[in-house]
Amino acid sequence: MRVGDLSDMFGVSEVTTRSDLDHLAEASLVERVHGGAVALATPPAIASLPEDDEPSFEESADMLAEEKGAIGRSAASLVSSGDSIIIDVGTTATAVARALTERPDLDEIVVFTNGLTIAMELEAAIPRFTVILTGGTLRPRQHSLVNPMGGQILDQINATTAFIGCNGVHPDDGITNINVPEAQIKSRMIEAARRVVVVADGSKIGKVSVARIARIDDVDDLITTNSAPPEMLERIREHGVETLLAT
Repeated sequence: MRVGDLSDMFGVSEVTTRSDLDHLAEASLVERVHGGAVALATPPAIASLPEDDEPSFEESADMLAEEKGAIGRSAASLVSSGDSIIIDVGTTATAVARALTERPDLDEIVVFTNGLTIAMELEAAIPRFTVILTGGTLRPRQHSLVNPMGGQILDQINATTAFIGCNGVHPDDGITNINVPEAQIKSRMIEAARRVVVVADGSKIGKVSVARIARIDDVDDLITTNSAPPEMLERIREHGVETLLAT
């Protein structure tokens, strides 16, 4: 496949396409050639993508903790009693779950999640909350449940809101993630919800990672912080995305 053809197929820039192909080549999934890439005869499983650049949940927990806490509180303020919500994995998503449990006014909330840490955080809110794990294969680095068998329940629900974390938010290249199996589940979560809220600290705004989750036009709201580049936020707003700076 040529870079230009892949760029048109997936609706991303050629710069992003080249970067993605470089990552795939490093993982021995493709061979880079002039102007594009060719598939290997027997590529390894997609789960073998290198994760050296991805910190574990525990390593990320203290990074920008105050910003993530503010994002969590802002996200929780969007939830009303009787809602059914989806919360994906990660430390920012965990801050959302923590803020929800701290709202005693909420009742009859149904939460779907593929994050073990999210479920544990929400346990204190039972029986006001019903917590449902999506099932799937455990990925230890983020304590997440992914494919195989990771997204079947998502095809059977219609949630009010999905809260989605990520590694990058870009006006042209959309919402992206460093890990492909998790990105696949995040995409299905977006399809299962009427409202999509991306939660990402300011360091992730303007960044692009290897696995695409969604187009920027698929997002209803972005909750971030004052450290986000203003020019990027303005370009994101031009796509009709409501942006909220959490404090």
